[in-house]
Amino acid sequence: MNENVFRILAAAIFFTCIGISSYYRRKADKDTGEKIPRKVDGSAMMTAIKLGGLILWFSPLVYLINPVWMNWSKIGLPESIRWLGVGTGALCIFGIYWLFSSIGSGITPTSATRQEHKLVTSGPYRWIRHPLYTIGSSLFMAFGMMADNWFIAMLGALAFIGMAIRTPKEEFNLIEKFGDEYREYMKHTGRFFPRLGNR
Repeated sequence: MNENVFRILAAAIFFTCIGISSYYRRKADKDTGEKIPRKVDGSAMMTAIKLGGLILWFSPLVYLINPVWMNWSKIGLPESIRWLGVGTGALCIFGIYWLFSSIGSGITPTSATRQEHKLVTSGPYRWIRHPLYTIGSSLFMAFGMMADNWFIAMLGALAFIGMAIRTPKEEFNLIEKFGDEYREYMKHTGRFFPRLGNR
Protein backbone atom coordinates (compact mmCIF):
# COMPACT_ATOMS: atom_id res chain seq x y z
CA MET A 1 0.00 0.00 0.00
CA ASN A 2 1.24 3.48 -0.89
CA GLU A 3 2.43 5.38 2.21
CA ASN A 4 0.53 8.43 0.99
CA VAL A 5 -2.81 6.65 1.52
CA PHE A 6 -2.08 6.25 5.24
CA ARG A 7 -0.73 9.81 5.43
CA ILE A 8 -3.91 11.23 3.89
CA LEU A 9 -6.17 9.19 6.17
CA ALA A 10 -4.08 10.02 9.24
CA ALA A 11 -4.16 13.73 8.36
CA ALA A 12 -7.94 13.68 7.81
CA ILE A 13 -8.55 11.98 11.17
CA PHE A 14 -6.01 14.06 13.07
CA PHE A 15 -7.14 17.47 11.82
CA THR A 16 -10.83 16.60 12.13
CA CYS A 17 -10.29 15.78 15.81
CA ILE A 18 -8.27 18.98 16.33
CA GLY A 19 -11.02 20.98 14.63
CA ILE A 20 -13.74 19.53 16.87
CA SER A 21 -11.68 20.13 20.00
CA SER A 22 -10.74 23.70 19.01
CA TYR A 23 -14.34 24.61 18.16
CA TYR A 24 -15.77 23.43 21.47
CA ARG A 25 -12.94 24.90 23.55
CA ARG A 26 -13.31 28.34 21.94
CA LYS A 27 -17.09 28.10 22.29
CA ALA A 28 -16.80 27.27 26.01
CA ASP A 29 -14.55 30.30 26.61
CA LYS A 30 -16.91 32.54 24.63
CA ASP A 31 -20.15 31.23 26.18
CA THR A 32 -18.88 31.50 29.75
CA GLY A 33 -16.70 34.58 29.33
CA GLU A 34 -14.34 32.90 31.78
CA LYS A 35 -10.62 32.37 31.32
CA ILE A 36 -9.25 29.49 33.40
CA PRO A 37 -5.80 30.32 34.85
CA ARG A 38 -3.12 27.90 33.73
CA LYS A 39 -1.29 28.06 37.07
CA VAL A 40 -3.94 26.01 38.88
CA ASP A 41 -2.07 22.73 38.22
CA GLY A 42 1.23 24.05 39.55
CA SER A 43 4.30 25.20 37.63
CA ALA A 44 5.98 21.76 37.50
CA MET A 45 2.90 20.06 36.01
CA MET A 46 2.27 22.90 33.56
CA THR A 47 5.91 22.81 32.41
CA ALA A 48 5.65 19.06 31.84
CA ILE A 49 2.35 19.50 29.98
CA LYS A 50 3.74 22.26 27.76
CA LEU A 51 6.99 20.43 26.95
CA GLY A 52 5.27 17.07 26.50
CA GLY A 53 2.49 18.68 24.47
CA LEU A 54 4.98 20.30 22.12
CA ILE A 55 6.62 16.94 21.38
CA LEU A 56 3.25 15.17 21.28
CA TRP A 57 1.77 17.50 18.65
CA PHE A 58 4.97 18.11 16.68
CA SER A 59 5.76 14.43 15.99
CA PRO A 60 2.60 13.61 13.98
CA LEU A 61 3.10 16.82 11.98
CA VAL A 62 6.66 15.78 11.13
CA TYR A 63 5.34 12.43 9.85
CA LEU A 64 2.62 14.15 7.78
CA ILE A 65 5.10 16.57 6.22
CA ASN A 66 7.68 13.90 5.37
CA PRO A 67 7.49 10.31 6.70
CA VAL A 68 11.18 9.78 5.92
CA TRP A 69 12.05 12.12 8.79
CA MET A 70 10.43 9.63 11.19
CA ASN A 71 12.04 6.51 9.69
CA TRP A 72 14.23 6.14 12.79
CA SER A 73 11.12 5.04 14.74
CA LYS A 74 9.44 2.96 12.04
CA ILE A 75 8.20 -0.45 13.21
CA GLY A 76 7.38 -2.38 10.04
CA LEU A 77 3.77 -3.16 10.92
CA PRO A 78 1.64 -5.27 8.60
CA GLU A 79 -1.00 -3.35 6.65
CA SER A 80 -3.78 -5.00 8.64
CA ILE A 81 -2.52 -3.32 11.84
CA ARG A 82 -2.21 0.02 10.07
CA TRP A 83 -5.81 -0.32 8.85
CA LEU A 84 -6.82 -1.15 12.42
CA GLY A 85 -5.25 2.18 13.35
CA VAL A 86 -7.37 3.90 10.70
CA GLY A 87 -10.52 2.29 12.11
CA THR A 88 -9.57 3.20 15.68
CA GLY A 89 -8.80 6.76 14.60
CA ALA A 90 -12.18 7.05 12.87
CA LEU A 91 -13.89 5.90 16.06
CA CYS A 92 -11.94 8.57 17.94
CA ILE A 93 -13.53 11.25 15.73
CA PHE A 94 -16.99 10.16 16.89
CA GLY A 95 -15.76 9.78 20.47
CA ILE A 96 -14.28 13.28 20.54
CA TYR A 97 -17.43 14.82 19.09
CA TRP A 98 -19.58 12.86 21.57
CA LEU A 99 -17.60 13.90 24.65
CA PHE A 100 -17.24 17.57 23.68
CA SER A 101 -20.90 17.92 22.73
CA SER A 102 -21.80 16.27 26.04
CA ILE A 103 -19.64 18.42 28.33
CA GLY A 104 -20.28 21.62 26.38
CA SER A 105 -19.13 24.78 28.14
CA GLY A 106 -17.73 22.74 31.05
CA ILE A 107 -14.52 21.90 29.20
CA THR A 108 -11.35 23.52 30.60
CA PRO A 109 -7.63 23.33 29.74
CA THR A 110 -6.66 22.52 33.34
CA SER A 111 -7.92 20.49 36.29
CA ALA A 112 -10.01 23.47 37.48
CA THR A 113 -13.77 23.72 36.93
CA ARG A 114 -15.71 26.71 35.66
CA GLN A 115 -17.75 28.74 38.13
CA GLU A 116 -21.10 27.81 36.55
CA HIS A 117 -20.11 24.25 35.66
CA LYS A 118 -22.80 21.62 36.13
CA LEU A 119 -21.89 17.98 36.66
CA VAL A 120 -22.23 16.15 33.34
CA THR A 121 -23.40 12.53 33.56
CA SER A 122 -24.69 12.02 30.02
CA GLY A 123 -23.00 10.84 26.82
CA PRO A 124 -19.73 9.02 27.53
CA TYR A 125 -19.74 10.60 31.01
CA ARG A 126 -22.49 8.19 31.93
CA TRP A 127 -19.86 5.43 32.08
CA ILE A 128 -16.47 7.18 32.25
CA ARG A 129 -15.47 10.22 34.32
CA HIS A 130 -12.57 11.29 32.06
CA PRO A 131 -13.29 10.15 28.49
CA LEU A 132 -11.15 12.93 27.01
CA TYR A 133 -7.99 11.35 28.40
CA THR A 134 -8.96 7.89 27.18
CA ILE A 135 -10.04 8.95 23.70
CA GLY A 136 -7.28 11.53 23.22
CA SER A 137 -4.56 9.02 24.10
CA SER A 138 -6.23 6.42 21.89
CA LEU A 139 -6.10 8.88 18.99
CA PHE A 140 -2.32 9.23 19.27
CA MET A 141 -1.82 5.49 19.62
CA ALA A 142 -4.03 4.98 16.55
CA PHE A 143 -1.95 7.59 14.71
CA GLY A 144 1.17 5.63 15.67
CA MET A 145 -0.39 2.52 14.12
CA MET A 146 -1.38 4.39 10.94
CA ALA A 147 2.09 5.95 10.69
CA ASP A 148 3.80 2.64 11.56
CA ASN A 149 5.69 4.54 14.23
CA TRP A 150 6.47 3.40 17.77
CA PHE A 151 7.52 6.88 18.97
CA ILE A 152 4.15 8.49 18.22
CA ALA A 153 2.29 5.55 19.77
CA MET A 154 4.53 5.78 22.85
CA LEU A 155 3.76 9.49 23.18
CA GLY A 156 0.06 8.62 23.32
CA ALA A 157 0.73 6.17 26.13
CA LEU A 158 2.89 8.70 28.00
CA ALA A 159 0.22 11.38 27.61
CA PHE A 160 -2.29 9.02 29.20
CA ILE A 161 0.08 8.39 32.12
CA GLY A 162 0.62 12.14 32.56
CA MET A 163 -3.10 12.83 32.63
CA ALA A 164 -3.63 9.91 35.02
CA ILE A 165 -1.15 11.55 37.41
CA ARG A 166 -3.12 14.81 37.24
CA THR A 167 -6.54 13.20 37.58
CA PRO A 168 -6.65 12.87 41.42
CA LYS A 169 -6.23 16.66 41.71
CA GLU A 170 -8.99 17.16 39.17
CA GLU A 171 -11.30 14.81 41.04
CA PHE A 172 -10.46 16.55 44.33
CA ASN A 173 -11.61 19.84 42.74
CA LEU A 174 -14.81 18.18 41.51
CA ILE A 175 -15.54 16.76 44.97
CA GLU A 176 -14.99 20.21 46.45
CA LYS A 177 -17.45 21.70 43.96
CA PHE A 178 -20.15 19.00 43.84
CA GLY A 179 -19.63 17.16 47.13
CA ASP A 180 -21.78 14.07 47.63
CA GLU A 181 -23.21 14.38 44.12
CA TYR A 182 -19.76 13.66 42.68
CA ARG A 183 -18.97 10.98 45.28
CA GLU A 184 -22.16 9.16 44.27
CA TYR A 185 -21.28 9.60 40.59
CA MET A 186 -17.86 8.02 41.25
CA LYS A 187 -19.52 4.88 42.64
CA HIS A 188 -21.18 4.13 39.30
CA THR A 189 -18.46 5.10 36.83
CA GLY A 190 -14.91 4.16 35.95
CA ARG A 191 -12.16 6.76 35.90
CA PHE A 192 -10.93 6.00 32.36
CA PHE A 193 -12.82 2.84 31.37
CA PRO A 194 -16.39 1.73 32.08
CA ARG A 195 -16.86 -0.02 35.39
CA LEU A 196 -18.24 -3.49 34.77
CA GLY A 197 -21.48 -4.39 36.49
CA ASN A 198 -22.76 -0.82 36.89
CA ARG A 199 -25.73 0.81 35.20
